[in-house]
Amino acid sequence: MTKWAKRLVPGCALAFLLPAAQAVEFNQVQIPKSSLAFVSKQMNVPVEGQFKSFRSKIAFDPAKPAAAKAELEIDMASIDAGSKDANDEVATKAWFNTQAFPTARFVASSVKALGGNRYEVAGKMSIKGTTRDLATPVTVRLDGGSAIIDGSLVIKRADYAIGDGMWADFSVVANEIQIKFHLVATASPAAAK
Repeated sequence: MTKWAKRLVPGCALAFLLPAAQAVEFNQVQIPKSSLAFVSKQMNVPVEGQFKSFRSKIAFDPAKPAAAKAELEIDMASIDAGSKDANDEVATKAWFNTQAFPTARFVASSVKALGGNRYEVAGKMSIKGTTRDLATPVTVRLDGGSAIIDGSLVIKRADYAIGDGMWADFSVVANEIQIKFHLVATASPAAAK
């Protein structure tokens, strides 16, 4: 094989691989594989819970993170706080007031690459009629045809009037609530570029 041929063969092989390595936009959230959980503290004891019903829309191309879009809508009545009594209590006016405010919503306004598989997502969180700016780090791991997005953040319940009246005492229920999310997204066939 000549020197010229030795250089051409690897170049041709690379050309065949390039279409497979092109960017893909992950835009189909697999809700059955995803989760939205929280940890609060009652009298300094961690209490775990989750939201069983939520919807999410994303459009994420790892090659173009600044163009990403994300929305999360949570059905507040789907909360599982550990017992029926707890679930009934947090649905009341003092807590989430699910009659008047059935959903909470996060809408991303920017996604910034932090290096490696880490990103910062910033946007607006609306709970119980109050909207606040929010930023959180996330990790994105590509696994076959899926993007696995994990993150956690801490919100202050007083910022959203969650736990009014006798529940406003932070020595009983802490002000800080940790929210953990795990989203699995795939690309629709039309999203492959």
